[in-house]
Amino acid sequence: MSLFSDNIRALRTKDKISQERLAQSLQITRGRYVKYEDGTSEAPYDILKKIAHYFHISIDLLLSVDVRKIDIQDLLKLENNRLILPIQVDQAGENFIEVVTQKVKAGYLNGYADPEYIENLQQISLPFLGPGKHRGFPIEGDSMPPHEDGSIIIGRYVENLGEVQDGKTYILITKSEGMVYKRLNKNKKNALVLESDNSFYPNYEVKVSDILEIWEYECNIGRSDKKYETNDIESFKSMFLELKKDIHAIKSST
Repeated sequence: MSLFSDNIRALRTKDKISQERLAQSLQITRGRYVKYEDGTSEAPYDILKKIAHYFHISIDLLLSVDVRKIDIQDLLKLENNRLILPIQVDQAGENFIEVVTQKVKAGYLNGYADPEYIENLQQISLPFLGPGKHRGFPIEGDSMPPHEDGSIIIGRYVENLGEVQDGKTYILITKSEGMVYKRLNKNKKNALVLESDNSFYPNYEVKVSDILEIWEYECNIGRSDKKYETNDIESFKSMFLELKKDIHAIKSST
């Protein structure tokens, strides 16, 4: 028996659907379906996709999470049958915000679709936020001033790429880059251009197919009250370029 077998049996039983009826909806024979449910055969991708759509649940959950332990009704359903979960509220009815701390940041890429991972994240509530699903992410480095290393960016989940607005900042979860916070521009057909507010860092592109999640900036939680000087970055950049010139001149003269 596999987790997938247990899941489809549990979902079918919960909805009081016969094996025959489910098999007909999947356009396969009952005998073929039974093999998936008793674990003697693995469902190919096309059938797996049909089952996921039939029960309105993501393939990630079907394969990796025991759905008997979660309340399907409390999951946030998104386009393409994806889910961000769970949706929990405080006593005032405000959505809790899961916070991805530095300690668990490395595991987010593997756990973003795992309800048990999400449930174990620290939670906060910010009543001034508007509608939508929000989550907090730590940032590193100095590429996006005035936000400093260790700050938490609270983002609102973006359901589709059409919502992304040029020039606004977003947290991106990508297969290759992991978690990044940048200013986005959609001036490429199948890619986004990521820009740092610190001009010291060059722009770069991320393919749309590489993107797992996009979260639009809503607010920042930080501890520093340092006054940000706009000239600091340009001064540092100029000093660095002068240093490179000096090093090049020394090498040329030897």
